[in-house]
Amino acid sequence: MELWFTEECTKNVRFSIKVNKHLVSVQSEFQRIDVFETPEFGKVLVIDGYLMLTEKDEFIYHEMITHIPMAVNPDIRKVLVIGAGDGGTVRELTRYKSIEKIDMVEIDKLVVEISKEYIPLTSSKLNDSRVSIYNEDGVKFVRNKINEYDLIIVDSTDPFGPGEALFSKEFYKNCHRALKEDGILVNQHESPYYPGDALAMQSAHEKLKSVFPIARVYQAHIPTYPSGHWMFGFASKKYDPVADLREKQWNSLGIRTKYYNTELHKGSFAIPNYVKELLGENLE
Repeated sequence: MELWFTEECTKNVRFSIKVNKHLVSVQSEFQRIDVFETPEFGKVLVIDGYLMLTEKDEFIYHEMITHIPMAVNPDIRKVLVIGAGDGGTVRELTRYKSIEKIDMVEIDKLVVEISKEYIPLTSSKLNDSRVSIYNEDGVKFVRNKINEYDLIIVDSTDPFGPGEALFSKEFYKNCHRALKEDGILVNQHESPYYPGDALAMQSAHEKLKSVFPIARVYQAHIPTYPSGHWMFGFASKKYDPVADLREKQWNSLGIRTKYYNTELHKGSFAIPNYVKELLGENLE
């Protein structure tokens, strides 16, 4: 008998992956966590029935959420990561010798523990000496921070359940206050393709624009995410993500990536017209 994992992208669309083995299934205080072994995508992390990452294409998401802000300001020293219990974002950040401190706030300790045990590809740098892990509510954690971080990365689940408050205007205001005067915030922005996801993207962008003087969206192709077309938000008190790209400085670091490069960096902010329309941008 064949075993398949199926995610319902909409009521009319499903995405399925053949499974070799169901490695673990745990119900935490917050959510259900599953890990599958698959022939095509390696290990797959699933939370509440939604695919979070696969070993085959996780590098796309983690490189794009990390290296975009780092190439705009390679002098970043202190970073706050909210969510990201699988460790992939932290792994990419630890590649920068210049970063001195990474605070990771993941509300669900079990996500971290399961990732360490079953997905070492992403979790391998969670024990880096610069990393401090807080199993707390990220919304509450950031409320007490003022002018403390150069970069905040919100690597959250979808905007419901434990991740819902991470898409609120109040949260973005608190992040603004927690950032230094030239601080950057980056978050995952959902997909623009299916209507429900598109509404979440529109809402997140509208709220970021109301809080930060600079708010842009950029895109990546992630094969195992709904529709494959995925968006990220870039917000800053000072930096434009394209005009202020420090291309030569970033390339001089010699960081080897599988997806990100500085040409792609510039191109990722050139978004399709249907996405511009969703965001209320001028098509001229």
